[in-house]
Amino acid sequence: MELVSRARRRILHHILQAAALLAAAFPAFAQEGKPIEWVVGYAVGGGSDAVARSVAEELRKSLGRTVIVNNKPGAATNIAAEYVAKSKDIGNVMLTADFATLAANPALFGKLPYDAERDFAPIGLLARFPLLLVVAPQVQAKDFKEFAAWARTQAGGVSYGSAGIGSPHHLAGELLRERSGLKLQHVAYRGAAPAVQDLIGGQIPVALMDTASVQQYITSGKLRAIGVASPKRLAAFPEVPTLAEQGLGGFEAYAWQGLVVPAATPPATVAALSKALQQALESTAVKARFQALSLEAMPGTPQDMAAYAKSERERWGKLIRDNGIKLD
Repeated sequence: MELVSRARRRILHHILQAAALLAAAFPAFAQEGKPIEWVVGYAVGGGSDAVARSVAEELRKSLGRTVIVNNKPGAATNIAAEYVAKSKDIGNVMLTADFATLAANPALFGKLPYDAERDFAPIGLLARFPLLLVVAPQVQAKDFKEFAAWARTQAGGVSYGSAGIGSPHHLAGELLRERSGLKLQHVAYRGAAPAVQDLIGGQIPVALMDTASVQQYITSGKLRAIGVASPKRLAAFPEVPTLAEQGLGGFEAYAWQGLVVPAATPPATVAALSKALQQALESTAVKARFQALSLEAMPGTPQDMAAYAKSERERWGKLIRDNGIKLD
């Protein structure tokens, strides 16, 4: 009987060991009954929100778990970033970390509630958003030359809108001001969607906005695109020349974003989420959605995202420091 008992104990020990190894190997699914919270630092209806909701559905299929998008706009994504960086709900929370979160904010703010390099583990890049210089209906300019001529007649200067302080829309506007010599004054919104609505309504005359947020309004004639901030013209708007073509040589700016999780997330969970993200970016549904919004998918590894974020942090950090731009 003692031999039988020992054998049973050994079998039970092996079963428990196997269960522990299985749980360690697939931590992303350890709480499969609990939804994954995807935090977005911008308002509902903007480009970041559109990307998250498109990709979230494909992640749900791959992971077998519900993915809920939670919008926490404000403070140049710092509110959302701090929320995720300090979250203890490891394996169940992730963040859209973008140009502002990882590249601009470390230079714009003397003190951040998170560390852009140490507090997050990258999952992978999501997309790059071309930026368009768009004007409200009452601005008669059809190209940048006409816009510049009009802007110089405005005694008090010209207000331009952005998706928030430190957003790519904001810094691209600062780059435009620097390169053109125009008197431009920044108006920050809590996301691209409210900025676009005020642009359509004429409360602000101009903005550099991502294609995801303005493409439908350009197509419908509610807004007019007069320049592209990318090196090449966009397939969706081949008639709109680049800003570089119109005299602003070398002008290039994008909005971009990736997916991150808290730094304490186990490597196996990161790997599982990264694999699911790559599958989502290759899916027919996401490709079609990105094409409709003129977005450039950016598939790649967590290491690719870390390297890209570092290069962008160096590039825009220099512009911010050289121009003495501070937000606190």
